[in-house]
Amino acid sequence: MKIEQNISLKKYNTFGVQVYAKRFVTIHSFYDLQELIKTEKELFLLSGGSNMLLIKDIEKLVAFIDIKGISIDKEDQNSVHVTVNSGENWHEFVLWCISQNYGGLENLSLIPGNVGTCPIQNIGAYGVEVKETITRVECLEISSGKRVHFSNNECDFGYRNSIFKNEAKGKNIITSVSFQLTKSTHKLNTSYGAIETALQEKNITNPTIKDISDAVIAIRKSKLPDPKEIGNCGSFFKNPVIATTQFYTLQKKHPTVPFYKVETQNLYKIPAGWLIEQSGFKGMRFGDAGVHTKQALVLVNHGNATGLEIYQLAQKIQQTVLDKFEIFLEIEVNVI
Repeated sequence: MKIEQNISLKKYNTFGVQVYAKRFVTIHSFYDLQELIKTEKELFLLSGGSNMLLIKDIEKLVAFIDIKGISIDKEDQNSVHVTVNSGENWHEFVLWCISQNYGGLENLSLIPGNVGTCPIQNIGAYGVEVKETITRVECLEISSGKRVHFSNNECDFGYRNSIFKNEAKGKNIITSVSFQLTKSTHKLNTSYGAIETALQEKNITNPTIKDISDAVIAIRKSKLPDPKEIGNCGSFFKNPVIATTQFYTLQKKHPTVPFYKVETQNLYKIPAGWLIEQSGFKGMRFGDAGVHTKQALVLVNHGNATGLEIYQLAQKIQQTVLDKFEIFLEIEVNVI
């Protein structure tokens, strides 16, 4: 391992924000991590850089997790258990699963980032959350330097949430994630209207997992900008979930408000993008910080915006939505 000095992190974060790491090291194995924490207990962990907004230079040692590898643990006629190291690209892993006819992750196609970050916020899209397929998360426990495992239940998954954002935050480094996927009789989820519409347009009545993946990719590309073309980290805010009484009040004032009912809890999820668009921010630009023209849920860097400028725009959106709808938008990305 070689520790480098004053390294630009612009290419390591999908917002393309120019900040610097005072010290920087690339991690290629579990052993590298074990050796590193013998002398360095305070680390700034960096993976795909897709769920963060950097607003200042990083003083801690930045450890770029680049542990690669996919292995099949066991399989039978109906299912397969796969373990994926944390440095693998998420979308490339999903495409690999589809090429093997392993089902369960197709709705999560084209989500940016690496596998190691997927359990942290329990990534989800188009009616599916990654918690539905995760069986185990392997970590290095920083205090002991030992390998530890979290079962699905121990991960304490919630909506865009997990133990790794709460009690286990800063105590463990995720090194691999294990999944149970289907090999036959796939459980297809086409419940979101956009997927059904995309399949109907292609006259697909009996979709495969690849058909669903292709539909999701097409939908995401039509709505979400490519970070390689314009800096962004996908959805910047969580979709707020509100109580029934608050929803009825909201619906009375705004009859066209879209919503999804959370059946098990009698709550209502409101699309944050709609709230932001109705507040007049869609396509707006403040210097090089802006809101995407096609999807108001996405904040973008038009070139040279600082992380602080993007964060200030996010705060302006939060306050405006709160004033107009009495709903507070929670930021989904990590502001650092």
